[in-house]
Amino acid sequence: MRGAVPSSDVDFGAIRTEFELVEDFPAAAQAEADAAADRAADGREDRRDIEFVTIDPPGSRDLDQAVHIAADGDGYLVHYAIADVGALVAPGGALEAESLRRGQTVYLPDGSVPLHPRSLSEGVGSLLPDEDRAAALWEIRLDAAGEVTAASVRRAVVRSRAKLDYAGVQADHDAGRPHPSIALLADVGRLRQRWGRAHGAVDLRLPAQEAVRGADGWELRIEPRTDFDGYNAQISLLTGVCAAKIMLDAGVGLLRTLPAAPDDAVADLRRTASAMGQAWPDGATVGEFLAAVDVGTPQGLATMSDATRLLRGSGYAAFGTSAAPAAPADPSHAGVGAPYAHVTAPLRRLADRYATEVCLAVCAGTEVPAWARDALDGAAEVMQRTNGVANKIDRACIDLTETVILADRVGETFEAIAMREDQILVEDPAVIAPCTGGPPEGSRVTVRLESVDAVSRKVGFVYESALT
Repeated sequence: MRGAVPSSDVDFGAIRTEFELVEDFPAAAQAEADAAADRAADGREDRRDIEFVTIDPPGSRDLDQAVHIAADGDGYLVHYAIADVGALVAPGGALEAESLRRGQTVYLPDGSVPLHPRSLSEGVGSLLPDEDRAAALWEIRLDAAGEVTAASVRRAVVRSRAKLDYAGVQADHDAGRPHPSIALLADVGRLRQRWGRAHGAVDLRLPAQEAVRGADGWELRIEPRTDFDGYNAQISLLTGVCAAKIMLDAGVGLLRTLPAAPDDAVADLRRTASAMGQAWPDGATVGEFLAAVDVGTPQGLATMSDATRLLRGSGYAAFGTSAAPAAPADPSHAGVGAPYAHVTAPLRRLADRYATEVCLAVCAGTEVPAWARDALDGAAEVMQRTNGVANKIDRACIDLTETVILADRVGETFEAIAMREDQILVEDPAVIAPCTGGPPEGSRVTVRLESVDAVSRKVGFVYESALT
């Protein structure tokens, strides 16, 4: 999909002001980050022999994860190194207090507002290539079917060999020259995707808008995704599933939860699928059905859009604490198909630091540090709050870009796809917006831009006619 009609007039400063986003850290927190040193240096295993690589968007410097995959008999051995932020941030200090306030790194089209000062998140804590780094090193063994047979995590020092990006990894794979450290990533990724579907995981493959600065200014486009975006995500999901099991077995931890879809939502999806001519094979789970839906067709896109109502009510659940002694009655995450925890992005997300510390202690056979256990309830609350704010900021940035790009086009007619009876996807420029007039769901239509309100950052379309 194209995303043309650029504009150089988009200023995201107003959104930073509205949401009180400030990059500068209190002096004491900044000083702690600048002086950060590995508090667990003496107890680390030296695993600089493993030829790790990182896979991130181009230009990223806050590198949380490095991966290496090897054959292990007829199965696989996954090594996943995660930046050991818990060893760099002193408990009870000014930096921990500030990170508890921020909760997570916030990303805007013109830059980020980081969870930690950049001297830590893009410096001593980041798994940059050719640098010795403190890591929480996961070792996960899989059988030939992708089932976990063993998983553990320990502190180690690692060294990444290369900083790769998704498009480059995909291109190297397609050319038959994958990096040796991730030559098996596609195999493991596909196995874990299959595992997730078999366990009821629901993966929504919907178009995601992004505002991108082009040569002539800002433009909207549909975020490009490669197969390796999905395969790499499976390694993170795999690790989160292993972490959740470790914590549930130990009776203490912090989970990312999402309840199973209610029966009426599944029934509604079945009706939509039938109306859109999408076959639902007998015995197929929701995840298996959705995996076969072609979102490149209007009918498939409408079906996938309708499936969003399946995934509602996500949250964080701390347990093994004075406030919540027991694990939740339903600890699962419907999007994953199993209990799941955030442990793979501690430079950018608060929860991961504390959940990782729990897993490290359990695997080492030691007591969970009081500072980590005591922070679990607060971390859950902070993550819930800041996730909501981050989602609002994402939407505000896209809405603002839409209003700037479309400001002079009121009254024009556009071709679009009716994702729902009240929402359309315009392909050029890449706009997802409300539409009145009841466009027939799952059809190609023409719509007219009826309004652009720069103050409220809202655009409105009205349905005109169906396209044959």
